[in-house]
Amino acid sequence: MTSESILLDLPSPPADPPPAPAIARPRADWVEVASGMPYFVDSAGRDWTPIGQNDSIIWPDLAPLYRRKNPAHAEGHLRWLKDHGVNTLRLMLEYAQVKHRRYRHIERPFGRYPAAMVQFWDDLFALCERLGLKILLTPIDTFWTWLHWKHHPYNRANGGPLRHPSEWLTCRDTRAAIKDRFSFAVTRWGGSGALFAWDLWNEIHPAQGGDSADGFGEFIHDLSRHVTALETRLFGRTHPKTVSLFGPELIWRPEMGLAEPIFRHPDLDFASIHIYETGTIDDPPDTVAPAIGTGNIVRAALAEITDRRPFFDSEHGPIHAYKDKHITLPEPFDDEYFRHMQWAHLASGGAGGGMRWPNRKPHVLTHGMRRAQGAMARFLPLIDWQRFARVNRSAEIAVDTPDLARFACADDAQAVVWLLRTDTIGAEGMLRPDARPVAPMIGIPGLRPGRYRITAWDTATGAETGSFRAENGGDLLAFPVPAFARDLALAVRRER
Repeated sequence: MTSESILLDLPSPPADPPPAPAIARPRADWVEVASGMPYFVDSAGRDWTPIGQNDSIIWPDLAPLYRRKNPAHAEGHLRWLKDHGVNTLRLMLEYAQVKHRRYRHIERPFGRYPAAMVQFWDDLFALCERLGLKILLTPIDTFWTWLHWKHHPYNRANGGPLRHPSEWLTCRDTRAAIKDRFSFAVTRWGGSGALFAWDLWNEIHPAQGGDSADGFGEFIHDLSRHVTALETRLFGRTHPKTVSLFGPELIWRPEMGLAEPIFRHPDLDFASIHIYETGTIDDPPDTVAPAIGTGNIVRAALAEITDRRPFFDSEHGPIHAYKDKHITLPEPFDDEYFRHMQWAHLASGGAGGGMRWPNRKPHVLTHGMRRAQGAMARFLPLIDWQRFARVNRSAEIAVDTPDLARFACADDAQAVVWLLRTDTIGAEGMLRPDARPVAPMIGIPGLRPGRYRITAWDTATGAETGSFRAENGGDLLAFPVPAFARDLALAVRRER
């Protein structure tokens, strides 16, 4: 991952505060995994689907909250996100990218929590509580910490416990330090309804365990057990937990058995990976190939899960184009690329549309991406998610029109389908809006006999384009799809 940093001309941090007591916060509106289903619900029993992206304490929209330089700007940003259907931010508790003496470390020096950083998080949690936003929180910025190790407080040369990041997962003193950090965060912010879940470790990697994944399971178990015990003692319940992985490692290192701890660890509640694919997602040649890659990756991920836990991508984007080639994608292209990836993710069986890492300059999502998130948020009520025991059906969907990519998930009473043209890619790598529309026949297998309501959805405008009924008298629900020029989503729901 990479980011566009910003530097603020601020005074030195104040003296460290004493260890923080637990802050009394409302315990309503916590999110949990739906009973027996691969999606989420809130504590009121309502469907809850993560719609959001990665954000950062040093990126332009949230950085002004630090030292309360301009909290109104941060609040305005969060309100704008809420108005566009966003309900989730993935954030790292500290950020180590900035090549500057004022790194945003949550401990500096080791074991001490700077007052300015604690205040930032107090303020952010309070804002998110008030606005109804939630945070997927991970404790360590593992990528930039590795690159800037000489500056990190955990470095033994700086008074910390760790000789080198290659021992993150194996050093016992460091394990104790990580658990102490979790204890601080859980005690201070864990009671908040604004906390969605813990990403216990960002992009766990064999290099962090001496080029071995043998210790992944024990490491995850130890951290999860620690957080669960503390939250249960303090709050009588615990937040969902996951551990993220840089997705291509599943292909690059098949001999290491990475799927087991990521997709099936008994101490994790949902599975997440970072969806990147060489040459398509990480450096997109057009807006269609990344969608097809996303659909294939989600289908493969779901095949690894054996207990119906939710799955979603917690980081994606044009990382190679941006970080290595120093290219910021043209905004119209990037908007379509983003929209296609999020619908491929949802329709293939992921929870929500995935969480973009901006990889733009400035390092924020575009207005078009926010409109796309709003369009998906408005689609979500068409499906009863906590009763949707979906399996991926992308390869089984039948259409009578060539050059259509199909993305679908279904159980025996509901389905989500997204159809994407592959034959109208223009010179700029985008689908041509003036292409002659197609109106294919489609067949969805596995739905039980009965009458179904089908809602057609324009993913660009976020509006219904038609609603009709179809009867399934056998093994295949077949019906004509309303004409479309570029792509179309369908929500299918059994009425009787």
